[in-house]
Formats: sequence, C-alpha cells, structure tokens
Amino acid sequence: MLTWDDFIIFAVGAVLCWSVAALLAYRKGRGKAVVALSLLGILIFGGFIGGLWVFLERPPLRTMGETRLFYSWFVAVVGLMVYLRWRYPWILSVSAVLSVVFIVVNLLKPEIHDKALMPALQSAWFVPHVIVYMFAYALLGCAMLVGIYGCLPAGRVKRPVLFSVADNLVYTGLALLTLGMLFGAIWAKQAWGHYWGWDPKETWAAITWFTYLMYVHVRYRYPQKYACALWIVVLAFLFLQICWYGVNYLPSAEMSIHTYA
Repeated sequence: MLTWDDFIIFAVGAVLCWSVAALLAYRKGRGKAVVALSLLGILIFGGFIGGLWVFLERPPLRTMGETRLFYSWFVAVVGLMVYLRWRYPWILSVSAVLSVVFIVVNLLKPEIHDKALMPALQSAWFVPHVIVYMFAYALLGCAMLVGIYGCLPAGRVKRPVLFSVADNLVYTGLALLTLGMLFGAIWAKQAWGHYWGWDPKETWAAITWFTYLMYVHVRYRYPQKYACALWIVVLAFLFLQICWYGVNYLPSAEMSIHTYA
C-alpha cells in the first residue's frame, strides 16, 4: 500500500522516463521509443496516484499538493498527445519541465495528506469537477508554453504552424474549463444552496474564463494578429494561476467556501 513517503520513488522514475523521451524526440527514427518511454512515465506516475487513492480511501484531490499531483500527470499526458498529433519534439521537453516544476514544489512543500474529507467534499460532483479542471489546466499550461515559444525569435517564423497547436489546446481547454465550472455550480447548489457566490475563487475563475474567451475572439476576428493572441494566452494562464492557488494568499480568502484545508 502506497503512502506519501513513496512519492519520491515514483516521481524519480517518471521524470527519468520523460527526460530520456524528451532527449530521444530530437533524434530521427526514435519515435516508438519516445512514445513508449513517455507512456511508461505516465503509467508510473499514475500508479502512484492510484495507490495513494487506495491508501487515503478517498480521491487525492483535497489539498493543493494533491491537485499538483494530477496537474503534473496531466501535463505529461497532454505533452504526449501533442507529440503524437504533430510530432513536435520540443513539446515533450517543455511538458517535462512543467511537470518537474510542480513535482519539485510538492517535494519541497508537501501538503497534509490524511483520510479526512469534509462534508462539502463528499459529493458525487467533487471528483469530476476537480479532474476536469486539472486536465483543462494542463492543456492551457501547454498552450501557454506554445505562446511563449511563439514570442521567441526561433518561434516567430513558425507562428502559423504554432497556432494550429495553440488553438486546439485553448479551444479544448476552454471547453473543459466551462464544463468544470458547470460541474462546480451544480455541486455548489447541492452543498451551499446557490450556484455562484462571487467569492475570490469564483471571481478569478470568471476572469480566467473571459480572458480565454477573448483569445478565441481575437483568433476568429483578427487571425493575423499573432502577437496579440500570444500575449492573451500567456496573460490568461497567469490569471489561471491566481485562480488556482494565488487567491489562497488574499485576506478575503480566509472566509472562502473553497478553503478546504
């Protein structure tokens, strides 16, 4: 049975697989090895999440540390999906780096992982709401990396091609973000009696959603304004980070219904 103490073993194994896959992605004729290693890392990391789920006897989605686990995992999944679709070797490097960042944060600042689950979280909407959000965050995180790459000299010449990737990531991520908000609204109605409360978390969720919608609008109405769209996708991801964990540091967040710790 796995506990949080076993995390570093699985994390190192997954990171090694993702790192080797990212390096091999730049060599011709290594596509099968790249996919196999990436998938092996995903299975190793997913195996720890599943084992922790069994140990805790609840979904490991309550604390920030637990959601970071899912985010690290989904980023690797999205990186592999993009590689399989477009065969861009750099996406595996940036997705691996993004996963490692959140893994290191978890190693340096682990959250409390116990079996307690407050009544508000004992809802059928809890798991789909958080998992859909984490998958959306991973897609939008990769879109942000594509946006940053498009701002660099090496990426500017590839902007038309890059936007085929960024658009698909943002459109899919925004759809999942919308679905996650709908799940959350239904859950809130059951738990607290209202669909929306405009507390700090919900306010920043709305800001984030409208910013990504702005990206969609710019891409539809002004498809040649690449720089503007790139900055919007980067800004939107910054807002997403504020929504995810930045609001926890606001004084008003102390009374938020989204404080579960």
